[in-house]
Amino acid sequence: MIMVVGATGNVGAPLVQILAAAGEKVTAVSRRIAEAPPGVQARQGDLADLAFDGVTALFLMVPPDFRGALEPVLERARDAGVERVVLLSSQGVGTGRHPDGHERAVRGSGLQWTVLRPGGFASNAFQWAESVRTGRTIAAPFAEVALPVIDPADIAAVAARALVDAAHVGQTYVLTGPAPIGPREQAAAIGEALGEPVRFVEQTREEARAVLTGFMPPEIAESTLDILGAPTAEERRVSPDVERVLGRPPRRFAEWAERNAVVFK
Repeated sequence: MIMVVGATGNVGAPLVQILAAAGEKVTAVSRRIAEAPPGVQARQGDLADLAFDGVTALFLMVPPDFRGALEPVLERARDAGVERVVLLSSQGVGTGRHPDGHERAVRGSGLQWTVLRPGGFASNAFQWAESVRTGRTIAAPFAEVALPVIDPADIAAVAARALVDAAHVGQTYVLTGPAPIGPREQAAAIGEALGEPVRFVEQTREEARAVLTGFMPPEIAESTLDILGAPTAEERRVSPDVERVLGRPPRRFAEWAERNAVVFK
């Protein structure tokens, strides 16, 4: 059985769908009960108190507010018979923006492991949904700074491969989209998907910080703004890893916008 922790998230939800469609036995774990595909067992729970009986492979998304040590969780998983873990990490670990504690715990767990380091998510654009619906406006900082944001469905597709195929054991994959795109270009792509223009308003860093700290810790907001405003060459680079694993290029932001246009209507 494969357990997906964070099963209602932007990566976890499509991952559950992919695994279920492939005929895998799946347990979907989240803090709130959500509708699961046929044949998928939904379980409500927190990472700190999960039971892993019958689980052989684990997709691990560590919530931002998780303050416990990950090592005891992984030890329980190993003792229960889990063989493989796929960790959703961050590109910021590799570039030194974020701490590497979760990756170190996974690598030292005694389990077969794969680490996924995605860059910015295309789905971060959901934060603009209300302003687009009500005023056809998007406000964001650093209008022209372009990063290769990734469709979470591509992250899920890579995770699915890593959970079922031992060829990915011991690998660390940096996951990006196919080309850098800035916030002004993202606004234009959303407008194109809607068939209506969307006005772009550039925020100051201070204005953006006030928004971000409404749903993330201040230190994460600061590191996020550092990446958005002054990315390193590595953070701007398009990684080949999605295509290497899936045998196809990653999806463009415009494709993500078209698929999710209903959210912005």
